[in-house]
Amino acid sequence: MASAAFMGRSLLAFGHLLWPDDRACRSRMRKHWVIPRQTCQERKVTAVSGPNRQFAGESSDQGRKMALIHHVVTGNGRPPIVFVHGFACAHSDWVSQVAHLSPRHQTVAVDLRGHGASPGDAAECSIERYGADVAEVMRALALPPAVLVGHSMGCRVVIEAALQAPAQTSGLILVDGSQFAAAMEPVLMQHFAAPNGYETHTNTLFNDMFTARSNPTVAAAVVKRAFGLPRPIGVKMLTDMLRYDVWRLSGSLAGLRVPVMALQTTYSNEKRERVSMRQGQTTPYLDMLRASVPSARVEIIEDTGHFPQLEESARTNALIDSFIAALPSFYRHGPSSIPVNASEAK
Repeated sequence: MASAAFMGRSLLAFGHLLWPDDRACRSRMRKHWVIPRQTCQERKVTAVSGPNRQFAGESSDQGRKMALIHHVVTGNGRPPIVFVHGFACAHSDWVSQVAHLSPRHQTVAVDLRGHGASPGDAAECSIERYGADVAEVMRALALPPAVLVGHSMGCRVVIEAALQAPAQTSGLILVDGSQFAAAMEPVLMQHFAAPNGYETHTNTLFNDMFTARSNPTVAAAVVKRAFGLPRPIGVKMLTDMLRYDVWRLSGSLAGLRVPVMALQTTYSNEKRERVSMRQGQTTPYLDMLRASVPSARVEIIEDTGHFPQLEESARTNALIDSFIAALPSFYRHGPSSIPVNASEAK
């Protein structure tokens, strides 16, 4: 039986382990999981409006009223920027990006269901449901086409939100994204069955997200916050990410029709340790991304950990700025900038 330490390292490798033949694992997974269908239904939403206000509303979800997830709106300007945090994190991870962008753009930073100030229980949580929640916020605010920025688990969420609200999406930025391999399913199940297995995994996972150069106060705060996520939601979302990555991630990426940029900072090495990337490196995840979205732009930030928005905020902000600047002008300036001759579009 694998040791707890090995299993912890194995789980850290979820970002970049792609196995040559996962058919047996896929078969086992098919017996246990029902793959949810993507929800694309338009939802009736009401919202409170006003500059720099937090908005609230309700949407119809299978006949019952569901409150919008917590979100903070700041600033004005096109295109809007919607920020989605990662697993066991919160909207406050984007404070430096909001401060940088809100003088020129409307920014929306959300707390996903069961995270931060958004209530929720494990039964309500999945990548597809999270994507629908973000799409509902975008509709409630009547946003023009927005750039969706997701971190880690949030990369999957913004992909789903873009598919569910395509008319309100102008581009995607995926910050240190990843992909589980199907072969990780029995490892996850074994790990969570062990005494304190989830807690051991969470501690190792989050501590390895930082480097020797990291601010220890910031790192300690992020690790402490991760333990605030209820265990049922944590277990549900880790296993749900695995399900989504195996069955939907590449196909969902291929369905996108907007510009995509991957901002990558870490990968898992042959020892299953999270380490910083170097310029020119690639990973199985990035190879899959390029195969699914051939036009995707890939940028590497070296010598940092899994949270470049916290540790390398200036470089992260500059890359977001450059992505926005490269968008077609009608996303940046509105319908009046659409050229009469389509061949003039840039």
